Amino acid sequence: MLVDYSRTQLEQAQQRLGDGRRYTFVAADIYRLPFAPSAFPVATMIRTLHHMADPQAALRQVRRSLASGGALVLEFANKRNLKSIARWVLRRQSWSPFDRSPVEFAKLNFDFHPQAVAGWLRAADFRLERRLSVSHFRLPLFKRLLPLSALVGLDSLAQWTGELWQVTPSVFVRARAIGADEPAPSGALWRCPACAGLELHDQPDGLACTSCHRVWPLRDGIYDFRESPA
Repeated sequence: MLVDYSRTQLEQAQQRLGDGRRYTFVAADIYRLPFAPSAFPVATMIRTLHHMADPQAALRQVRRSLASGGALVLEFANKRNLKSIARWVLRRQSWSPFDRSPVEFAKLNFDFHPQAVAGWLRAADFRLERRLSVSHFRLPLFKRLLPLSALVGLDSLAQWTGELWQVTPSVFVRARAIGADEPAPSGALWRCPACAGLELHDQPDGLACTSCHRVWPLRDGIYDFRESPA
């Protein structure tokens, strides 16, 4: 299951991965995910959280779609990195990398404090299991002096430090869904974003909700849940 708000991104994924025999492509709003409670055992969010103005709400939606005990692999852009710390000390930036509030450095591009992300995960009923720091050598000087294979190897060796401190531009987290799940019919996959109904049936042109009678369209192999059609 591949989910993105951008239909263009999903079309590019189709070109790389195939026409849907192995994957299901879904255009959806992260704040209104169209999935039943406990629908999945694993979820990944890589290079996406930093575009979310309400990351806490997004993580709650992901947790609702995961079964208790399921794993979330999350990557986020870290505001408390060495470059931002140096710039703040030298007074070349106004915001503090130690403040837990998100910083929007460009429109809908956010950096987050590691402890803030950890708090949001706990509040959404996740238990943190592991943290890895990555992109230790994201500097033009290193890229000029060292071959790519050496940089990758060095970064791999340094990733374990993420358990001790997080001062790199990017951090990976593995978290486990805990607590009770919402009740749902056995085998249910979809949830209607409009009415939260859990009975959606396949039609030639999409998925029809039994509760509110909306039809969520299927066009060129992509389910579209972004709007609420009449």
